Amino acid sequence: MKSILILFILISLSLHSFVQQKINYGNNKAAGKYYNIRGIKMYCEIYGEGKPLLMIHGNGGSINAFENNIPYFARKYKVIVADSRSQGKTIDTNDSSSFEMMADDEAALLDELHIDSAYVLGWSDGGIIALLLAMRHPEKVIKLASSGANLWPDSTAIVPSVWKDGKNYFDTVNVKYFTTAQQKNDWKLFLLDWYQPNISLQQLHTIKCPSLIIGGDHDVIRIEHTTLIYQNIPNAYLWIVPNSSHGTLIDHADEFNKKVDAFFSTPFHYWQ
Repeated sequence: MKSILILFILISLSLHSFVQQKINYGNNKAAGKYYNIRGIKMYCEIYGEGKPLLMIHGNGGSINAFENNIPYFARKYKVIVADSRSQGKTIDTNDSSSFEMMADDEAALLDELHIDSAYVLGWSDGGIIALLLAMRHPEKVIKLASSGANLWPDSTAIVPSVWKDGKNYFDTVNVKYFTTAQQKNDWKLFLLDWYQPNISLQQLHTIKCPSLIIGGDHDVIRIEHTTLIYQNIPNAYLWIVPNSSHGTLIDHADEFNKKVDAFFSTPFHYWQ
């Protein structure tokens, strides 16, 4: 009986130690650092060793969005993940923003880290930024995986009911009641998605790197729109994830990680 009790205590201590050591992605002082990037202090965390992999989160998110993905990829890649401007720990006091600015930020971050090029994984607004990064800085992107991106901000791209909810908010909100810095910042980020992006199909044809375009079958981005993105990138695959919402990399993290890793690590024309 005594030996069983001792074993129980040892297991409990081990589990407690495991919980204590769990990494708080997005708030990890051991891996995080601020970089002076294009007039802002951009917060970034780096994990693992190997070929560089840049991860880009969505609107209103942070590094923590990739908590189910970083541990997997850090086993074989040098994972670089930053808080985009006006989000997470990266503060931007300008009154407006754009996806082009954010794509240029990511390119400048790679320069600051002395990284010539990287694999790129973007989710939601991060997927838009990944596409723009490949268009504006093609030398920086080896391959890209983009999940839940849209090219323009209307109901042909976004599920109509979701777009209608956004329109109702836009039509009824009274910005004069926004007095705090957080409220003003949240409104800036809402307007970012309300007016942007504005990417033409012709622009997609300039993306030359192999691309994996991803969407959930219950995504807020219409499947037809995700398919349109895939069809207009010269070297692209399409993956519509079954039984998945907009959060493909959360809903099906294990499958998502393995599939994206296989795409990155296997020659384009042989991957299935």
